[in-house]
Amino acid sequence: MSRSKEKTKLSVMKTWPFLCCFSIFIASTVVSAQTETAKETKFDDMAWPQWRGPTRDGFIKEGAPWPISIVKDKLKLVWRKEINKGYPGPIVSGKLVFTAETRDAKDEVVRAFDRASGEQVWEAEWPGSMRVPFFAWKNGSWVRSTPAYDGKNLYVGGMRDLLVCLEAKTGKKKWSVDFTKRYESPVPSFGFVCSPLVTDDHLFVQAGSGLVKLETETGKSVWRTLADKGGMYGSAFSSPSIASPKGKRQLLTQTRTNLAGVDLASGEVLWSQPVKAFRGMNILTPTIFNDNVFTSSYGGKSLLFNLSKTPAGFSVSKKWENRQEAYMSSPIVIDGHCYMHLRKQRLTCIDMKNGETKWISSKSFGNYWSMVSNGKEILALDEDGDLFLIEPNLEKLVIKESREISKQPTWGHLALAGNQLFVRELKAIACYEW
Repeated sequence: MSRSKEKTKLSVMKTWPFLCCFSIFIASTVVSAQTETAKETKFDDMAWPQWRGPTRDGFIKEGAPWPISIVKDKLKLVWRKEINKGYPGPIVSGKLVFTAETRDAKDEVVRAFDRASGEQVWEAEWPGSMRVPFFAWKNGSWVRSTPAYDGKNLYVGGMRDLLVCLEAKTGKKKWSVDFTKRYESPVPSFGFVCSPLVTDDHLFVQAGSGLVKLETETGKSVWRTLADKGGMYGSAFSSPSIASPKGKRQLLTQTRTNLAGVDLASGEVLWSQPVKAFRGMNILTPTIFNDNVFTSSYGGKSLLFNLSKTPAGFSVSKKWENRQEAYMSSPIVIDGHCYMHLRKQRLTCIDMKNGETKWISSKSFGNYWSMVSNGKEILALDEDGDLFLIEPNLEKLVIKESREISKQPTWGHLALAGNQLFVRELKAIACYEW
């Protein structure tokens, strides 16, 4: 498909007024008070505005609703709509639910559904297909990036390194950026994988063979850093977050080869640390913990790095390493312990103070887990369509309840908002309520 002839078609079925202003969000302090949010600080617990939720770490707001049970007569299906294939997690506003999909292996589609009824409100689409290589192909070539919502706009990553800004009320396209043209960079071999991050009036994405800051209203680039060659062994898999180690607010980001901290205003790389991984498979979103940064890679290890202030900026030292390897799943840290889904398809608990493995589950699961927590329990969605309610425990894996929630693959990240749970199946979006 010719990118030079790219055009965008918007099919607006109807508009629906919805609440754009929410009360101030106070981040859960169970994991780390240093983990910050983007513009989602405007949202209350009725929204799930981005990758991994309001605080971008898998945690809901402290005191927000939480299901006491996930059995069928407690967690009930409200509605379910069939859609096209895709891996992005659902985005939830006060009254709308947004999905991103790939249609007929040629177009990318974004839809908005009424949160209460599941009825479609609007639809937008543009050309955007590609075929991913190697082992990734068995899992499909459809869209992967989870959109971001800032109360006004929806920011959507398209596979061919395209970023599209849509008006959330109507689906009208406000702007789009083709990073391959802007930076003359190759199409990422595995597609646009990073999930956008919004803060203030700016947007951050790992695209264009680097890390890019853009203006939310125009799509104009402010800076680009951490550039690589792109293509097969460049173009990041991970998604950035914002943290303040040693009191310095910065972007915490992971490329195919390095873990790094980047100044939000200038794009200056404050520190950088090589991270070994097979074919650059640094995928999970790094976690901040008491001025330390945790990551784990496919073909590498689990690592905790300590950040120290120096007259020149920051120094990085390895605090500990653990031979356990993550794959694609980002961990949850509760009371100083990391609960993480491993490459070998088991769950582990690692002591964040010293790297000690407390346990590894005897039971194996699917290739991917998404996890959400209230600091006391964990909701986990397995790629195989199973939902688990887990009690954090330092001795063993404790599954309080489990339930098959889909017969389709469920790679999209769970979304929890208010008293509702949203599950992205491969070809459907479902809303559950307790």
